[in-house]
Amino acid sequence: MSDGPHVDHKALADHAENKVNVPSKEAAARRQQVNHLRQRLEAHIEVHPHYDLVKLRASGSTAKHTAIRKRKGEGSDADVAAYVRASSVGGVDVREADLLAWLEERCKEVYGKTKVAEDFHISDHAVGITLRGTALKIDVAPVLYEGEENDKGYLVTRDGTRVLTSVTQHLQFIGKRKSLAGPGYAELIRLLKAFIREAKRNDESLRCKSFLIELLVAHLWDNGWHGTSLKVDDYPRAFEQVLAYIVNTELRSPISFTDCYDRREIGISSAAVQVWDPVNPNNNIVGTYTELDRSRLVETAKVALEEVSWAALAPTKGDAVEAWRTLLGPSFGVAR
Repeated sequence: MSDGPHVDHKALADHAENKVNVPSKEAAARRQQVNHLRQRLEAHIEVHPHYDLVKLRASGSTAKHTAIRKRKGEGSDADVAAYVRASSVGGVDVREADLLAWLEERCKEVYGKTKVAEDFHISDHAVGITLRGTALKIDVAPVLYEGEENDKGYLVTRDGTRVLTSVTQHLQFIGKRKSLAGPGYAELIRLLKAFIREAKRNDESLRCKSFLIELLVAHLWDNGWHGTSLKVDDYPRAFEQVLAYIVNTELRSPISFTDCYDRREIGISSAAVQVWDPVNPNNNIVGTYTELDRSRLVETAKVALEEVSWAALAPTKGDAVEAWRTLLGPSFGVAR
């Protein structure tokens, strides 16, 4: 018998490094391109101080260091929030199609003659910019800005709702926990995102957004689970904790944070799942999830938890590896 589980923390850390994490050179290239775009805008604003594209902020998983490797045809390489002076485009209620067309023209102005028109295209809720030298793609999403502090502005959601958000405060929220927990915090999130991506490959109806995973991990880091802290230095145990939380609470317990507001500011909600944006007490990030969405995600976690439990006690390495492959995909393996 082995002295420990056949798939341990190191095995999952190795998988993250080799199959999940964005390679360091690629991550650096993404950040460099975002910084380059910001510098071009800042230079443009310096010449045109009343320019209606006010500022750019790196956003999304790349900025948070929680992005995972893309599969072919998946999304952008980096996300940028473009703060647009709301009054210049007709106010917060401007039609999204008009807003994106306006933003596309501003992006072309910022880049000047260094790019061709085909390098810009309007995608879902953003303007995509393709960088031919590196083949990277940046999605620039408009945030309607009315001068509020802490980079607060209104993001247009998929259903057209305007939601107050702050890219800067979101980065501070996760940065605070990363600095306390160490590098395992972000890598655990990346591994969980890889698990959810594999689960969605097997069930296209499964709903579990990236931000939800980040907030579940934040909640367990802040509060622990059954009197035990979140084990970010023991990935199999941390997986078990996150999955057990989902299964045992059935996601019926509201989750909220007090970094930016008092919990008393949260309104009454009858939504099937309630996970509140840490910078906006009026934004339930999963407010559109139905009872069926909730039960499907709970069932997915239940099956996964059974696999994790089996892997911890599996009699052979092959059995343990096979169990983790059901969670992380066929590329998962353990060195001999």
